[in-house]
Amino acid sequence: MRLLPLAFISSLAAPVAASDLVLDWPVDCTLGDSCQIQQYVDRALGPATQDFTCNPLTYDGHKGTDIALPYLSDMNAGVTVFAAADGTVVGSRDGMEDRYSTGSGDPAIKGRECGNGVLLRHGEGWETQYCHMKRGSILVQSGDRVTAGTPLGQIGLSGNTQFPHLHLTVRKDGKTVDPFGPRMEQNCGTDIGAPLWAEEITYQAGGFLGSGFADHVPKYATVKAGTADQSPLASGSGTIVFWAYAFGARSGDQLVLRIDGPQGTLLEQTEPLEKNQEQLFRAAGKRIRGSGLQPGRYTATATLLRDGEIIDDHRQDMTVE
Repeated sequence: MRLLPLAFISSLAAPVAASDLVLDWPVDCTLGDSCQIQQYVDRALGPATQDFTCNPLTYDGHKGTDIALPYLSDMNAGVTVFAAADGTVVGSRDGMEDRYSTGSGDPAIKGRECGNGVLLRHGEGWETQYCHMKRGSILVQSGDRVTAGTPLGQIGLSGNTQFPHLHLTVRKDGKTVDPFGPRMEQNCGTDIGAPLWAEEITYQAGGFLGSGFADHVPKYATVKAGTADQSPLASGSGTIVFWAYAFGARSGDQLVLRIDGPQGTLLEQTEPLEKNQEQLFRAAGKRIRGSGLQPGRYTATATLLRDGEIIDDHRQDMTVE
């Protein structure tokens, strides 16, 4: 992970100015566990892509903060989106289908790339916009007054999106503001101002969304759906596979998958990652000879390495009976 200049670190701890908007966390999830910030506002002043830490966890022209759920099953179960601050509803939309977009040219979403969503006005030129919400979940309408923490709806897959998430855009006088550093005239790595968040939010430069065991290499669609994990496997199974689902991978990263069982290490596989990817999954497995998988405790770990340093690790346990 790129180290930040001391001046920049101190700016993160500075108090929010009295004229700034103060934002509460807008999703009913635990960051780093049941959700992740997958992409940030693009801070680059030129054609490059840089988030507020100067890492590339964004894409060209991205104007919001993407809070992603691991699986479609989480979305289907229902994850509430809250108003991040007191305000008035000045616009809302519902009724768009939850589905994977075919891209920005998708005729079904042209002009409605935000999908189902809500627009709040907070005074002094501040607005927050909540996009890609679930069809049928919107709970407010234009003219409603809300307070911070008021439920607005649920995370969905509507509009221009490839994964279930909330896209939160913050604006001041019609211009995009990065809630992690509101001084938009400054590039990353400089004095971009104190974050607007009411509580400190830990930055994660990539990591894991989930993992699981199976008796075969799952299809990516089942991983994204949340149905790929078959644990616990049955005693006597002829194959054991461990898969890991990750985000924010960069060219040059390494992904290490390891399985330990009651009789020691079953496998350890290191795979170099050759390109930047928003999301990916990898799997490693082994055929079990003889009487198959033995009863006992199995522990699998996934580790994401960048320049020799651990970016994130993830553990999955299984008891075979």
